[in-house]
Amino acid sequence: MRIISGLYKSRKIVAPKNLPVRPTTDMAKEGLFNILNNHFYFDEVSVLDLFAGTGNISYEFASRGTKNIIAVDQELSCIKFINQTSEGFKMPIKTIKSDVFKFLEKASLKFNIIFADPPYSFTLDQFSKIPELVFQNSLLEDDGVLIVEHSKETDLSQLEYYNYSKSYGGNMFSFFEYSL
Repeated sequence: MRIISGLYKSRKIVAPKNLPVRPTTDMAKEGLFNILNNHFYFDEVSVLDLFAGTGNISYEFASRGTKNIIAVDQELSCIKFINQTSEGFKMPIKTIKSDVFKFLEKASLKFNIIFADPPYSFTLDQFSKIPELVFQNSLLEDDGVLIVEHSKETDLSQLEYYNYSKSYGGNMFSFFEYSL
């Protein structure tokens, strides 16, 4: 994986093979950040990266100037890798080792952008808990966005607060927002 833009543009990050992850592809990540770039100033946002895995999305935000990033994953090996990588690059990423659903139930901070990349094997019920908990616990700023990555085989368009989806190859991003 590589960092697409910003201070660390073109830097490659090689994750250990034993991490239980499926990093977002560079093509999909580039498409996602092109969308976000039109709506946010990255140096002014707070980001929550759920199911953070390798930290791929967190590194991209940090490279683009985001100073407030929290990465959550339940795998200790992923948290250690994110900590090691972000310290090496001097990136402001705070990590939390936790089950994402338990974290969302207890969290009280608000974010401009929440990105969730759960396992593609999740059931629709498991996927639906993510926006349900985010909005139920008011974790998004009024103009914020929740982005859930999933496969094309999963349809999240019937979930509350759903706005639209974009696909890149086999990856799909569904965007959830408060109605304006």
